[in-house]
Amino acid sequence: MLDVCLLGTGGMMPLPYRWLTSLMMRYNGKSILIDCGEGTQIAMKEKGWSPKPIDIICFTHYHADHISGLPGMLLTMGNAERTEPLQLIGPKGLHKVVSALRVIAPELPFEIQCTEITEGCQSFSFEGFRIEAFKVNHNVLCYGYNMVIDRVGRFDKDRALEQQIPMPLWGRLQKGETIEQDGRIYTPDMVLGADRKGLKVTYCTDTRPTESIVQNAAGADLLILEGMYGEPDKLAKAKEYKHMTMYEAARIAREVQAPQLWLTHYSPSLTHPEEYIGEVRKIFANAVAAKDGRTIELIFEED
Repeated sequence: MLDVCLLGTGGMMPLPYRWLTSLMMRYNGKSILIDCGEGTQIAMKEKGWSPKPIDIICFTHYHADHISGLPGMLLTMGNAERTEPLQLIGPKGLHKVVSALRVIAPELPFEIQCTEITEGCQSFSFEGFRIEAFKVNHNVLCYGYNMVIDRVGRFDKDRALEQQIPMPLWGRLQKGETIEQDGRIYTPDMVLGADRKGLKVTYCTDTRPTESIVQNAAGADLLILEGMYGEPDKLAKAKEYKHMTMYEAARIAREVQAPQLWLTHYSPSLTHPEEYIGEVRKIFANAVAAKDGRTIELIFEED
């Protein structure tokens, strides 16, 4: 099961009813945060989730509405007596930006490990899941992200017995390990069935529509895209500042045949995005004008 919570849905500046951009996901004891705008800690408190166990923070880019909440978040983690290392992932310049922000959070009881994205598409593997970064089209270097949980096939006891595979090796093979013992090589495919469907969440803000989004969002169980503007006369502004309208996001969702689309990262001028969702759904029926705190539990399909 993968818990997904859109903590903040605002762009540019926080509002009394809308925090800045942030997404949090929890899987198998791990917590992943994407973006950390001002007010993310408050949004997290309102949700009832804690910043202490966050293992990874990814940044789409370094505009203030996506990273200005980081110093306070780090201090809160430190005050909670966190000692485990924190992994940060982001575009080139991450070391420099984090170092500058840490002028007001210089002493922390845990290590910060910065990993900069160096390619147009890059994958980062962790225990049980991976994070995929892909370049999009904003007025600064910016990336979208996939959270991907692969799922191997079921263990086949009968096949293991037929091939006389020693029982002590079963668990290691099931975890994907290749083992050499007594002159024989044992591989996971000897005991596992076909791969089963996993889970995938695609998250992308601050961009014009791009082919990279379409390619990387294929197969997503949940698609979260920027819907900066809903007003029909704002398309020119979206193009000028390299943002995306709600209707453009809906067309992407329709093209990749996403099961559902959450819109986020609204302009401060878009006070009631739900007013435009009717027109958006004429393009893609399963679109939602998401609000702060919107949550879903994604579960694996049964065989």
